[in-house]
Amino acid sequence: MRRSAAQVDAATPADRDRAVDALRAFAILGVVLGHWLVTALVADGGAGGGLHTASPLHHMPWLAPISWAFQTLAVFFLVGGHVATRGYTSARERGTTYTQWLASRLSRLFKPVAAVLSLWTVASVLLLLSGTETDTVRTLLKLALSPLWFLLVFAALTAATPLLRRLHPLWPLAVVLHVDLLRFGLGAPDWLGWVNLAAGWMVPFTVGAAWTRGELERRRAGWILLTGGTAATAALVVWADYPASMVGVPGAGVSNLNPPTLAAVTFGLAQCGLALLLREPLRRAMRRPPAWAAVALLNLSAMTIFLWHQTALMATTATSLTAGHLPGLHTPPDDLAWVAARLAWLPVFTAVLALCWTAFRTYEQDPRRPKGHASRVVRTHRSHESHKTKAQNHA
Repeated sequence: MRRSAAQVDAATPADRDRAVDALRAFAILGVVLGHWLVTALVADGGAGGGLHTASPLHHMPWLAPISWAFQTLAVFFLVGGHVATRGYTSARERGTTYTQWLASRLSRLFKPVAAVLSLWTVASVLLLLSGTETDTVRTLLKLALSPLWFLLVFAALTAATPLLRRLHPLWPLAVVLHVDLLRFGLGAPDWLGWVNLAAGWMVPFTVGAAWTRGELERRRAGWILLTGGTAATAALVVWADYPASMVGVPGAGVSNLNPPTLAAVTFGLAQCGLALLLREPLRRAMRRPPAWAAVALLNLSAMTIFLWHQTALMATTATSLTAGHLPGLHTPPDDLAWVAARLAWLPVFTAVLALCWTAFRTYEQDPRRPKGHASRVVRTHRSHESHKTKAQNHA
């Protein structure tokens, strides 16, 4: 393993910003662990009972800080905006058309989706034919396919990269502010909040574009985002009655995430500031071959892990029902005993996710690519360097 890690490290271009890959990896892991910790599938009473969703944050709202640590979507959009704008600029310099660039990026996003949709289509039909309650099937489908909303928004923002790469983040932030003012202050209909689904995630995406433009290199920028975003979020929670939880809680009147509220966006800005401040420490940490190899591998399978982590949770929960209502898996998440039991289940979820990764990673990793010690992440940057070298030689 050490030899393989050293080979990946040696194959990585010296000018690659490894902090970008580390931030993406942490964002994916945050989402996965967050879902595993706050999503419960509670078994209804009786032998033929179904499953319904619940959350420990509903029964123990004082656990809201868990959502602050693991709701990391803003970091993913920050990195996505930075990588998309940098990649688009590089593609233009190489003479690649917008259509070619976009097709390449979206194919990496949506190829793994086909496997998820196919499996759950078949599974849903089989569950219904076997007599499973319709509500249970609907619950499972909702959880399994919930990651797709993220991909649709991310794909739309990626497609709009040529328009967004010069947009200042204050513009979409102003849209979110006015939408929330209309909804919560002036009684506008709730559907208006869905405007924030695009505008809210556009804020960290355009912060990523500002990073590409070199406007956020000073540490002062990170501190302004961190302190300003934290102060604004605290004020909104304390004085404007926004929920303290940064994820959706079943039964709650308002969700900070579906659709994103101003509090979720300001919290995301604080996360972006922290991510920017961590760039240098992460660059130093990623100089260690084992750490860098782990991050490169996770980035290589980021979409597979993201799309299948909920399936791993549900597969474990459903198959274990034959053993009875197990603590931390089928029981209501209403006390700290449930939290302790859920933590004990995390290695099992990880093992099932590893099986899903083994079965479906080829949808994300092209099997026709040459198999070597360098990941696709490394090979992609080598390709970019090759284009630059050819251009310089031609000149």
